[in-house]
Amino acid sequence: MKYTKLGNTDLEVSRICLGCMGFGNPEAGMHKWTLPYEDTKKIIDHALDQGINFFDTAMAYQGGSSEEFIGRALKDVRDRVVIATKYTPRFGENTGKYTGAEWIEKCIDDSLRRLGTDYIDLYIMHMWDYDTPVLETLTALDKAVKAGKVRALGISNCWTWQLAKANALAEKEGLTPFVSVQSHYNLLAREDERELRNYCLEDNIAMTPYSALASGRLSKRPGETSKRLELDAFAKTKYDATQEQDAKIIERVSELADKKGVSMTEISLAWLLSKVTSPVVGATKVSHIDGAVKAVELELSEEEKAYLEEPYVPHAVVGALGNTAWKKQII
Repeated sequence: MKYTKLGNTDLEVSRICLGCMGFGNPEAGMHKWTLPYEDTKKIIDHALDQGINFFDTAMAYQGGSSEEFIGRALKDVRDRVVIATKYTPRFGENTGKYTGAEWIEKCIDDSLRRLGTDYIDLYIMHMWDYDTPVLETLTALDKAVKAGKVRALGISNCWTWQLAKANALAEKEGLTPFVSVQSHYNLLAREDERELRNYCLEDNIAMTPYSALASGRLSKRPGETSKRLELDAFAKTKYDATQEQDAKIIERVSELADKKGVSMTEISLAWLLSKVTSPVVGATKVSHIDGAVKAVELELSEEEKAYLEEPYVPHAVVGALGNTAWKKQII
């Protein structure tokens, strides 16, 4: 495994981040394909054995049970791992029940309790909070950093101008800035290359994209399926509409994998690793870890990367950013 600094921080993270949305009580949230604790622990232990030290979860994943599973599984190695979790901005009755600052404090304390830890390494705003003034959000998050509850701040599912505005305001007011961004970026979704990636490169903001394998689509040949591919309704809203144009890219991934004698996972992730800090890769089988780890050592030539990229055509923005009912959709 290779390691790198997370943006402008001293946090050293593995080049692969284990996404933990697939872990948690399947009856407690929107996903019915998630794994129970025993299976979660096996995968996490194998990830640790392979050198992965970066784990990403969220309060929204399976009613908080993902956080609980992660906390239990990492309890004995807490000082050797980097745990990222995300909070969901207020919506519904919580908008009137709590101020923005009160909600952030509550979410942090709840996540700390579920994770069974005294601090969160990377605390991420799961999506832009349109109901709370930016300065109020930044002040509340900065308070948590100064209190030692949080080590660094990240943001997910935002437009480039929002991240730029927030960090400019943080600099002006002497508050903690966002050091990482978690967005929807992979070979089938490259809209971040318009502005976000260039901005992150300019300011050394770490990119830790989710859906690195397009919810499994970039790791399976045509006709292959999985429980997640069949049951992940939210992923279908992101990829079903562009199946025809995406198929050309998937075919090239498969072709290049055969040519190099590696898996499609390795090809897809090797391409993404050449663009970002540490992609968030989900796993519901121990074998999924192996393919991700191998990708770290795979170097693609400029010609090979161009060959994978050539069929791409502009996509509509989908997922949390593209959904007008964004408050009801937690990726």
